[in-house]
Amino acid sequence: MPQNYNNFSVSLVNQPKEEQPIYIDSFDYPLPDERIAKFPLSRRDASKLLVYHNASITESVFSNISGYLPQDSLLVYNNTRVIQARLVFHKDTGARIEVFCLEPLTPADYAQSLGATTQCTWKCMVGNLKKWKEGRLSKSIDIQGNVCTFNADLLQTEGNTHSVHFTWDNPDIHFADILEKAGELPIPPYLHRKTEESDKTTYQTVYSKIKGSVAAPTAGLHFTPEVFESLKEKNIETEELTLHVGAGTFQPVKTRNIEHHHMHTEVIAVHRSTIEHLQKKLGNIIAVGTTSVRTLESLYYIGKDLTPTPATGGEGNSACGLQPLHVSQWAPYETQREIPACEALQNILDYLDANRLTTLHADTQIMIRPGYTFHVVNGMITNFHQPKSTLLLLVSAFVDGRWMDIYEYALAHDFRFLSYGDSSLLMR
Repeated sequence: MPQNYNNFSVSLVNQPKEEQPIYIDSFDYPLPDERIAKFPLSRRDASKLLVYHNASITESVFSNISGYLPQDSLLVYNNTRVIQARLVFHKDTGARIEVFCLEPLTPADYAQSLGATTQCTWKCMVGNLKKWKEGRLSKSIDIQGNVCTFNADLLQTEGNTHSVHFTWDNPDIHFADILEKAGELPIPPYLHRKTEESDKTTYQTVYSKIKGSVAAPTAGLHFTPEVFESLKEKNIETEELTLHVGAGTFQPVKTRNIEHHHMHTEVIAVHRSTIEHLQKKLGNIIAVGTTSVRTLESLYYIGKDLTPTPATGGEGNSACGLQPLHVSQWAPYETQREIPACEALQNILDYLDANRLTTLHADTQIMIRPGYTFHVVNGMITNFHQPKSTLLLLVSAFVDGRWMDIYEYALAHDFRFLSYGDSSLLMR
């Protein structure tokens, strides 16, 4: 195993990225296939729980997690729901074409696109593309006696993704209905098996409700109504937010220097009341999963960009009207002054009020890697991630480079890995 995983615990903020390169080979570890959980346990909260606190490691069972959280904690989870985004067509020649819907293009809003009644366009990955260079793919779909002909037309290509225009001839059918009937739940490729009927339930969190993800926020798979009841008994409050997980979460880092890796964009939505609650609970916020971490930390940089400046007459960017809100991949490492997290969240609240909004909508490409300074998150519940992944970089940043100690313990104590595997609670 690599021995230099502690090399990056110093802060890289305000330093040019080139001064201290981070190589992905330093975040590799042996993961035997038998340690990858191919199926979940019969009871979600029976999974093992590794607890990392003050550089020490203990283990328990997830059903006991409330006992390891401070009483004044605010637990924040991602309420996104996985859509059945994999569609299969067959050409007249018999060729099998797989279309994997990644994110909507027209309409660009998830709710509007899933609610479309005759057409929509999505960014997709296409399997067996060489057999579909031109022409329309079609299939007949029967949804409880409501029949339509569903078509797919290949538009333009950008990198390894493609714009696909979908049309159907029955306005009583929504695109969400088509995915629900004809789509397949896209379980992770590293499970090396086909989707089973049980995955439609087990690969969703018990609190999932906002459709849009093509992968589950898997740290949340361990929660049960009983766990939430135990949190309530301990007066641990909860909040929810939305980040739609893209297929990029499964993509390994293929560049030697992680500064050359391109992060995918993810859509986030956070209610105003949640931001107010976060503001009151700063210093005691526990994120459920890396998706919640990325959302919460992105809020800081969104708020920072909305800081009042002399050019706006002291009223801040919120006075400039509605604007696209985006966190770029390297925003955390650009040389700019820091502001308190409370101030950043207040800037967002002011922006929402100025534009008469109740929900913040934005997108983020944030890269959290060793050297990152956390502004909002104090604790994280997460599974055990793939070698050489951006998720492992995030974990390393969170535990000040000591990820190898945690993963060596998990491997030595029969923890199950990846999406259907066991869980950990990491405290700063």
